[in-house]
This record gives sequence, structure tokens and C-alpha cells, in this order.
Amino acid sequence: MSLISLDQTIYKKLNPNAYALEKRKLQIELLKLQEDVIKNNRKLCIAFEGRDTAGKSSAIKFFSEHLIPKNFSYVHLGIPSKWESSHWFQRWEKVLPDVNEIAFLDRSWYTRAITEPVMNYCNEKQYRAFMNRVNDWEESLIANGTELTKFYFSLSKDQQKKRIKARKNSELKYWKLSKNDEKVVTKWDAFTLYKEQMFEKTSTQISPWVVINSNNKMIARLTALRFLLNKTNYENKKLLKPVSWSKDIANYSASLDGVMFNNLNYEQYISITKYSDDV
Repeated sequence: MSLISLDQTIYKKLNPNAYALEKRKLQIELLKLQEDVIKNNRKLCIAFEGRDTAGKSSAIKFFSEHLIPKNFSYVHLGIPSKWESSHWFQRWEKVLPDVNEIAFLDRSWYTRAITEPVMNYCNEKQYRAFMNRVNDWEESLIANGTELTKFYFSLSKDQQKKRIKARKNSELKYWKLSKNDEKVVTKWDAFTLYKEQMFEKTSTQISPWVVINSNNKMIARLTALRFLLNKTNYENKKLLKPVSWSKDIANYSASLDGVMFNNLNYEQYISITKYSDDV
């Protein structure tokens, strides 16, 4: 197993000004990468997996905020049709990136490795067939020019409970919590079992899983984007060392559900930004 777990201590101490500077610096580099993708007919596919509320969608928003719209796609597939369920890889082949394009996948073909078996949306035969074929299928994609990165956003059980509660009580984001989401949350141990099986069998030398601790969404976004930029070659690459964080700055501000909170101490700021998708 070639699982990659990243050291996030470089972002351990976080303040708003340093976060904004780092975000800008990394987004400038990502735009350079996209221009290289366009110029050299490249295909980048970036899959975001993880439990509900892990921060996948907000990370994609963070990545794509300043990219050239016509040269990236956001992919979030709904419930598969009967045909799609029995032709799983063909379903996903339709949404893979074209040349000159970056595709961000908000969940991927790996729903068949975790969510579907946990929720009984697929049968044992379909699950086994997927697990037996996926590595060869990915190797074929890569051999044909698709540059694949697989992120898994990981969070603690306690942190997920807090985010579920915050989402449920939010007047702006309650709709993000479906009845199905609430069912999945009750199956934490089963989800963990299938996740570990997925890592064991599908984190290969050529296509490893990259595990991002997302208990703090802001740090998770920075860590994931910096990893992508570090591993990927592109013209005019200039990836500097991370900015220095400090806890000494007073009077923090943070936004949650569009409401600005000012004059926060560091602990209050960290508590709010763990839940915020607004930054």
C-alpha cells in the first residue's frame, strides 16, 4: 500500500492574514498550472473523497475560485441509473477531463468502494468486480495521459457530529443535510472498515491515496493544494515556503454563514473556522 499521509504542522498556527497570503500565493500557482495544462494539451483529474462534512465541496471551491472557467469542470454525479449502476466505469469515463482541462470530482468512482456497499446501493458481486478492476482501469487512464490525484479528506467522529449539528441548525445550509446523510453518519464503523479496505487495495505506487486531515477545513485546503502543486510540473513554477503562522495577532475576524464575527481571540477564531465554508 502506497498511502500518503501529509505533515500539516507547517500550518499548525493559523491567523487570517497569513491564511489570505498563502491562499493567494497558492491560487496564483494553480492558475499557472492551468495555463500549462491548456498550452500543452494536458488532462488533470483530481478526485475528492471523504465522509460527509469533511470539506470536499468547499475545497474544490477554494481550488477553482480564480481558474479560467471554460478549462475546468466540477463533477458531482447524482444517483446512478440502472444502466450506470451496471456499467460503472463507463459512467465515469463520460465526465473525465478532456485535453486542456482540469476536472474536480466531488466524490468519484470510489463511491462504489465505500458508500454504496455500506448503504446497500450495490450488491456484493458489483463491489467485488469494482475492487478487482479499478487499479487496472486507473493505470489505463494514466497511460493514456490522464494525470490523476486522489485526495481523501479525513475527519474525526466528534468533529463530524459537530458539523452535522451546525449544518442542521443553519438557516442557510440546512438543505445540505439529507436524510441519507444522517443515515450514513450512523454507520461510522462500517464506513471505516470499507475505507481501510479501499486504501489497502487501491492505494498503489502509480495511483496512491493522499490523506488530508480535515478537522480544520482551512488547513486542509491549503495542505491539499500545496501537495498538488508540489507534485505537478508546470511552466514558471515558483512555489515558495509556506508563510509563517503566529498566534500573537489579536482581534481576529471570521465569517460563518455570511455573518462576520469580530474581536475574537485565537481560540474563538479556530473554533469558528473549523465550520466555515466562507473563507
